[in-house]
Amino acid sequence: MAMSAMQVEDQAMTFSRIARRAVIAGAGMLVAGPVFAQAKPKVEIQTGKGLMVLELEAAKAPITVANFLRYVDTGRYDGASIYRASRAPGAPTIGIIEGGLQNDPTKLLPPIAHESTTMTGLAHVDGTISMARDAPGTATADFFICCGEASYLDAHPDAAGDNAGYAAFGTVIEGMDVARVILALPTPGKALNPAMQGQILDPTVQIISMKRMT
Repeated sequence: MAMSAMQVEDQAMTFSRIARRAVIAGAGMLVAGPVFAQAKPKVEIQTGKGLMVLELEAAKAPITVANFLRYVDTGRYDGASIYRASRAPGAPTIGIIEGGLQNDPTKLLPPIAHESTTMTGLAHVDGTISMARDAPGTATADFFICCGEASYLDAHPDAAGDNAGYAAFGTVIEGMDVARVILALPTPGKALNPAMQGQILDPTVQIISMKRMT
């Protein structure tokens, strides 16, 4: 049955939309392909205080995981440090440890889009690894590990101010005892950010190497 000019135009627009979606989806797979080759990539962090093993949520936080693995795969974290231990007041075994390239900005890659916990379905619980940031969309290389539950770091869309939380993207599956040892270390170091005074390790803990597990 012959179609009217309007029907032909509608069909052409439909095919155009389908084709455009296919191109976009293909581009996404091209970027994400190496990450999704392993649904939950594992990474070893060898530190001066021992080994930690991460399991990353590539399917849930693809942008954040891909960014982290770029730093791992290019050796940018090797020789970096864990430089911060922030302990909860009155609960010294609860808090976060933070590491990355704060002291070597020459190794930084461009910042990434923010994947909030409302987008990923992940949460900041004991052992979560997440990205440090200033404003949403400024995360680069620095990361932190939660020692204890930390739901205040999740996104809270109904709260005032910057309520986007932090981008959780994996879990420590081995070596949380190492994280807790680091959390308990002395923090007399000078903070670049006054809000972190009393939280800076001195000496810092060296990140000897990071590598994917095969």
